[in-house]
Amino acid sequence: MSCLRLAAFSLGLAFSLPSQAKSADFTLARLLDYPYPSELVAAQDGEHIAWVVKQRGVRNVWIADGPDFEPRRLTHFDADDGQEITQLVFSPKGDMLAFVRGGDHDANWLAEHAPDPAAGTEEPRVVLWATRLPDGKPFEIGEGDAPAISAQGRLAYLSKGQAWTAPLAPKSDKAEDKPKRLFFDRGKTSELHWSPDGRRLAFVSERDDHAFVGLYSDDATPLLYLAPSTGFDRMPRWSPDGERLAFVRRPGRGGEPEPILRRTAQPWSIWTADATSGEGRVVWHSPETLEGSYPETAGEANLLWMAGDRLAFLADLDGWPHLYSIAAHGGTPLLLTPGTFMVEHVAPSRDRRHLVYDANAGGSAGDRDRRHLFMVPVDRAAPVALTPGGDLQWSPVATGGKRIAFIDAGAKRPPSVALVDDGARGLRRLQDDLVPNDFPADALVVPKAVSFRADDGVTAYGQLFQRAGASKQPGVIFVHGGPPRQMLLGWHYMDYYANAYAVNQYLASRGVTVLSVNYRLGIGYGHAFHHPPQWGPTGAAEYQDVVAGARFLQSTPGVDARRIGIWGGSYGGYLTALALARDPQIFKAGVDMHGVHDWSRFIDEDFGKAESRYEKGDREEAMKIAFRSSPVADLSRWKAPVLLVHGDDDRNVPFRETVDLARRLQRRGVAFEELVLPGEIHGFLRHASWLKVDQATADFLVKHLRDTNP
Repeated sequence: MSCLRLAAFSLGLAFSLPSQAKSADFTLARLLDYPYPSELVAAQDGEHIAWVVKQRGVRNVWIADGPDFEPRRLTHFDADDGQEITQLVFSPKGDMLAFVRGGDHDANWLAEHAPDPAAGTEEPRVVLWATRLPDGKPFEIGEGDAPAISAQGRLAYLSKGQAWTAPLAPKSDKAEDKPKRLFFDRGKTSELHWSPDGRRLAFVSERDDHAFVGLYSDDATPLLYLAPSTGFDRMPRWSPDGERLAFVRRPGRGGEPEPILRRTAQPWSIWTADATSGEGRVVWHSPETLEGSYPETAGEANLLWMAGDRLAFLADLDGWPHLYSIAAHGGTPLLLTPGTFMVEHVAPSRDRRHLVYDANAGGSAGDRDRRHLFMVPVDRAAPVALTPGGDLQWSPVATGGKRIAFIDAGAKRPPSVALVDDGARGLRRLQDDLVPNDFPADALVVPKAVSFRADDGVTAYGQLFQRAGASKQPGVIFVHGGPPRQMLLGWHYMDYYANAYAVNQYLASRGVTVLSVNYRLGIGYGHAFHHPPQWGPTGAAEYQDVVAGARFLQSTPGVDARRIGIWGGSYGGYLTALALARDPQIFKAGVDMHGVHDWSRFIDEDFGKAESRYEKGDREEAMKIAFRSSPVADLSRWKAPVLLVHGDDDRNVPFRETVDLARRLQRRGVAFEELVLPGEIHGFLRHASWLKVDQATADFLVKHLRDTNP
């Protein structure tokens, strides 16, 4: 896609940061002091935006009001206590803001307790907070999560798998002011959405092997389930007049066992239903092809009810995650965003006639590894670029005055909330002043986009971090987690990977050339790259890309091919351990953060537990291949020293994986060090934890690669 209005946009790129530290002052502590914004939301009237800023581990809510949108801090928490702030939501009138403090909203596996990474003596809680705007003081409502506020000012939220309600006011001892369960749901309630008039509440009732979309009206009216079936229904979306709902349906859990070792189509459909009778009809059904399978990128189907009685959604139908729209009564979907790029974060314009989105598209070299903003009408394929150039932008929301709020970053400049109008003019960053005076921006390198080919012919991609004048430097491979992730040519839209980007910059400052590898299974390069055969536990095909990256790094001028290390977290920890086990002639040291080490222990969790039935499908063969695809299967060849890092309250990769590997390495006499963080989860919640882990990672790699005897 061509970049439009470059001249107009370039006028908005000028920025002013505090005077920057020199390279001699480059420390990891200073580098990790960057402010990190997230959770950006806008009120329905567009006159208010809110977001969370995390700096040195302290999280606070910020808000800005139109038309000037000058930011001000709404909360005044002051501790690096590891308590998240998430789920920001405005009331429809914009006169209230609710948010959640505490918990682990990035967890794959549920836990009975909230995280306690600061090792406090009192058990942490997941607590709802609210404040009256514009100048109210935030107050606690009580324990709960996922708030939704109606047009009538009524609060609904989730607690212990059920829908609850409470007054949007400070606590009192009056019975009518106490929280109460809104209704009984035999399943597990999720996805609360009030009708436009605020009189009815749509929800999802998850019931193990199926799920319904339900409607709650009042205590005297039975719950209404929309077109109930054996499928999994979710993502309810109200029509603007409140008379119908759209939702996504996927097949229920059943039938003959699906193969584990071979990818199969995962069909899905879009339905609408009458909000009075509950009767429904299918609007569109996906083709039963791999490309037609349910999307697995950000927002998944991204279903939205738009103006002109059209439904917008995201699908991979042409091999790329793209936006489509279809008439609510059915018909042929209209492709809105043609091209060889992926659409990621999506939001409707205030009038719902356009979609605003970020994508790895543009006319600048390297845009495949960036994100830029675009706007497209919902009824025709006419996208317009809003933010071309060499920086990165993500997470757009529509505000007042035809402006778009989003998060903006560069290769050297950390993220900040920003505004631009829908004519691609007047970009303004709101919080450059939060960047510390001694932040070492001038000492950072601009990474270079590269590609390389694996032995089976697959092309993989990466970003090369190297300071000018490099000579005989050690080289380090970085492998991201996920694996549906993509490392970028700048600060990342996920705080976990913004941290990894900072570490790679720091390693470059210490005389190490780093190659961040975007291996197959990752996003950004099409459906086939994202969904390869023989992946992970079914054959570890993506490891070929890691080896190809290492060979590319070995051949890079300025790199000593005999001193190559590797590091990564989560799935990157798995690939790190696999590299150390399989290719000791290449990899001389590694840092394995909360990695998977025995895939066979995850078959039940990833593919469903074996049922007490005769049919087993390919489970037995899959267990064998899963073990062979694991680092523990090749420990006899492991020679290099490794640093093992893990929080023992990890809700994604169980701590047992590192315990098991440590015992195996110990029995084989392999040198390893441990950095265990009591109470920390998968994505470390405390700044102190990240600083400790990152410093240990850099020190370990530098020490062992410098000491390597070629």
